Amino acid sequence: MAALSSSSLYHKFHSSTRAYCSNSNYESSSCFTAKAVGYSGRRNGSSIFGGLRIQNGATKPAKSPAEEEWKIKRQLLLEKRVRSVEAKEALRLQKENNFVILDVRPEAEFKEAHPPGAINVQIYRLIKEWTAWDIIRRAAFAFFGIFSGTEENPEFIQSVESKIDKSAKIIVACSAGGTMRPSQNRPEGQQSRSLIAAYLLVLNGYTNVYHLEGGLHNWFKEDLPSESEE
Repeated sequence: MAALSSSSLYHKFHSSTRAYCSNSNYESSSCFTAKAVGYSGRRNGSSIFGGLRIQNGATKPAKSPAEEEWKIKRQLLLEKRVRSVEAKEALRLQKENNFVILDVRPEAEFKEAHPPGAINVQIYRLIKEWTAWDIIRRAAFAFFGIFSGTEENPEFIQSVESKIDKSAKIIVACSAGGTMRPSQNRPEGQQSRSLIAAYLLVLNGYTNVYHLEGGLHNWFKEDLPSESEE
């Protein structure tokens, strides 16, 4: 198949804006907006993409709860009194009050280093499927020179429920942590994987949900206990 130049790609793709995240690092700062996600050529109700015909089954799926606007997520987190705790306080709560640390980073990052006793359920995973919609999403990444990307883990809540009781006291952690605290530059705080996960937990009946402020970056920076898996 002949290679397409960037200029020809620009003219051959139509725009359908959607936010995606590169590699395994889903934080707001590492996301981009993909606009080149479909080939403009059509024939008999199907799209032609790079010589591959894609039927109308590639229609964009409905928005999931994790994709809800941050303003709406933050409002519910505040209403449900989801507290943010610093790393040292999280360690104390884990040791003295039987809090569970739920690490929602990708499995590879978890295995490199994590708080002792933490439970890993990744909220985002590498795109695995090859449906028509997934092919279009992969093409969007490739257009920006990114050949691996992440998608929401559809089994996140199911996996959490298999490991953690809904009455458990949970501290949700990711790499950067994000914040619900307003600032001059960010009056609504900063979204992160752990805050998205906390939002999904309270939506699904978890009542004792906390959030690790500053994320595991601060945990490791403060030289708190950690372990790895070979």
